[in-house]
This record gives sequence, structure tokens and C-alpha cells, in this order.
Amino acid sequence: MKDDQPLAVIPVILTLDEAPNIARVLARLHWAQEVLVVDSGSIDGTPDIARSFDNVRVIEHPFENFESQWNFAIDQARARSPWILALDADYVLGEEFIVAVTALRDPPPADAFRASFRYCVLGRLLRGSLYPAKIVLFHADKARYVQRGHTQVLLVNGREAPLAGEIVHDDRKSQSRWLRSQVRYAREEAAMIDDAPWQELSWSARVRKLLIVAAPAAFVLSMFWRGGIFDGWPGLFYAMQRCIAELLIAMALIERRLAMDRTRDPR
Repeated sequence: MKDDQPLAVIPVILTLDEAPNIARVLARLHWAQEVLVVDSGSIDGTPDIARSFDNVRVIEHPFENFESQWNFAIDQARARSPWILALDADYVLGEEFIVAVTALRDPPPADAFRASFRYCVLGRLLRGSLYPAKIVLFHADKARYVQRGHTQVLLVNGREAPLAGEIVHDDRKSQSRWLRSQVRYAREEAAMIDDAPWQELSWSARVRKLLIVAAPAAFVLSMFWRGGIFDGWPGLFYAMQRCIAELLIAMALIERRLAMDRTRDPR
């Protein structure tokens, strides 16, 4: 490939029962020659919705954990291009972000690129959220996913840079589905926090290990530091979600400690 050609980017999305979200996400990927969707057994028609887009290739693959699923997906995509745009199934690309990605030339100025996010609640954009910027676009030879708690972390061995524009996190799945997922995530996160040495924990994991701090802190930060109080009901909804998620992690940590106490003293 000659220098200064448009960067060949392959968007990659993992799915499981994402019918409420996937069409809106794929509609914003019309610029990509190919989009790879790796589905882990959806029963709500997600693969059929994805296949209705001409530039989408769907692979069905059993889910073990996020680390193995993401790395499998990357290995499938890199045969077409090593440049991966890793997206959750509720990430809707903003216009400025699309312009920034499609303007990249080969070779680009970095090995991995960070995106900023806006958060949506029931279709309403919030002024701010606790959702951090993260690497979404990267060269497959320079990055690999590893499992950390309930989710995956992308480890990058190379230069990083920001991308202009924003991605909108806009999950339209039901609240009951969200709650079931959070219960499972909380147990996985609690296991990670308990098993890792203190010095290896992130600052957020250290706060969570204190049990009573994280939940009220998440509510206060969401409502006041991030401006949720000015977003009305959606802002309050988001702050309560963050508080509940942290409470579930604290409860899972307490549950583990009670189980350890029973093991030591079975009376």
C-alpha cells in the first residue's frame, strides 16, 4: 500500500441480543467498506438486523469472556486490515468523529487513538457523565485485550493520540436487562478487587474496596460535578444507576467476605 492513502479501518462489534441498539450503530458505519459483527448467540434477531446492512459481515462465536471474544474478533478482522475500530453495540458515532476517522491517512501519526464520549439516557443526551475516554481505534499488532474484573482492558504498546469528535453511548435495552447484567458484573468486579494486591488496584477499585464510599461518591459526582442536576429526570436516572452499580459491587464484596468467614468458622 502506498503512503498517504486513506486508512483502511474495520469497525468490530461484539453482540448478544442487541436488537434495540444495533441498527442505529450500524447506520453510522456506512463509510466503512466492511464492518465485522461477532455475535455470541443472540435470540432477538440481532444477526439478521446486522446482515441487512450491505457492508456487514456476521460471525457467530461462543462467548467465554470478553478478553477471548475481543481477541478472536480482532484476529478475524485483521485479515482484511490491521486497523481496528472496536465498538460496543451501543456506541453511536458522532459526525465529527466520523470525519476524523475517515480523514486519517496511512500511515497515521499514532498506533492507537482515544475517543471521548457523551452519555444518553433513554435517548436524551446528558451534559456530562462518569464515562471515561478510551482507546477505540488501534493497530492490531500494537494492542491486545486482557480480562480485568467484569470487563476487558486494552493494553497498547505504542503511541497514543486523541481523535476529534465524540461517540454517543446510547443503550436502549430494558432496565431489567441492565440490572441483571450489573449483578453479574458486580460479582466479577468484586472477585478482581479481592484477589489483586492493593498496589495493583486502580484508584476506583481502591475506593470500591472501602465499601461505603463508592456509591454516594458516584451519585454526588454524577449529579453535581458532571451536571446531572441540570438534566432533569435523565440526570437523576443516570446518577441513580451509577449509585446502584456501586452498591451492587459493595454488596458482592461483603458477600465474599461473609463466605470467607463461614469457611473459617463453619458454626
